[in-house]
Amino acid sequence: MHPQYWISVEEAGLYCHPAKLYIDPMLPVDSAVVTHGHADHARAGHQHVFASAETLAIMKTRYGEEMAEQTTALRMGSPVTLGNDTDPVTMTLYPAGHILGSTQVLLEYRGYRLVISGDYKRRHDPTCPPFEIVPCDVFITEATFGLPVFTHPPLSHEIDKLLTSLAVFSDRCHLVGTYALGKCQRVIIGLREAGYSKPIYLHGALQKLCDLYQQYDIELGELIPVNDVADKSSLAGEIVLAPPSALADRWSRSLPNVRTVMASGWMQIRARARQRQVELPLIISDHCDWPELLQTIEEVSPKEVWVTHGREDALVYQANLMGFKAKALSMVGYDDDEETG
Repeated sequence: MHPQYWISVEEAGLYCHPAKLYIDPMLPVDSAVVTHGHADHARAGHQHVFASAETLAIMKTRYGEEMAEQTTALRMGSPVTLGNDTDPVTMTLYPAGHILGSTQVLLEYRGYRLVISGDYKRRHDPTCPPFEIVPCDVFITEATFGLPVFTHPPLSHEIDKLLTSLAVFSDRCHLVGTYALGKCQRVIIGLREAGYSKPIYLHGALQKLCDLYQQYDIELGELIPVNDVADKSSLAGEIVLAPPSALADRWSRSLPNVRTVMASGWMQIRARARQRQVELPLIISDHCDWPELLQTIEEVSPKEVWVTHGREDALVYQANLMGFKAKALSMVGYDDDEETG
């Protein structure tokens, strides 16, 4: 049976009727599968949550142990059966390469295979398994950076820009705006891979999730809370990571001679960097850029492409030109601003 008859967009989000299951719902529901731990996809208050063990740990870290009435941790590649025993839906999770614990969701029902990508990227990232191509009839994809203008440089290139700036402006504290989950840890690992072995200083809002990553044996090196530094003037010439919202607030004024840096895929748009008064924009994203979105569609080679959120119209148009039947689901509530890009 074609997925158009058993998958629909409801007020709470994408819903699989025969499994009685929502995918990344925006409102509290009875049963949900959560693709990853970012707040626009993972919300508290559901009765039963299916997710990877890492995503459940992230949700508990952010929302508390009682974030759901019941949780089920699923292993990648291990199918589970949902719905009616005589007319079941088979669900299997596969790596999405977005952040720690991120997954795609494969739903199989009455001879059709449908994959919901969740948020995903195709770049090297030691914090999570790489995105896996899953053959399917219908591929449901995001399109956060679904315009030809978005072509992201290698992470190493942007990290080199940061380290060069640190060498040139050695008397200035480099305050880097990074989203707390995924982007922060990726920037840290990028610095470590580039040979930066000095301590990296953290805003308090980033500490818990960095601790969680290290519990999963993801080595981040020496991290020091800024609040533990009595003499803030000693942070001149050091790297400090903070949420983007902290770059211009009172907290940042305690730091010496700040050079403002932002790590986001949106930094490719110069107007956004100017608007945020960013001196050093770093184009670092946990999403696919335009060529990678098209590459993924080609490699998955589905019969149809459905686009959830982002720049839907452009990706639908291009997918049609590539010979794929495509449509936009036009889902709202999934953020694509600087903090999650």
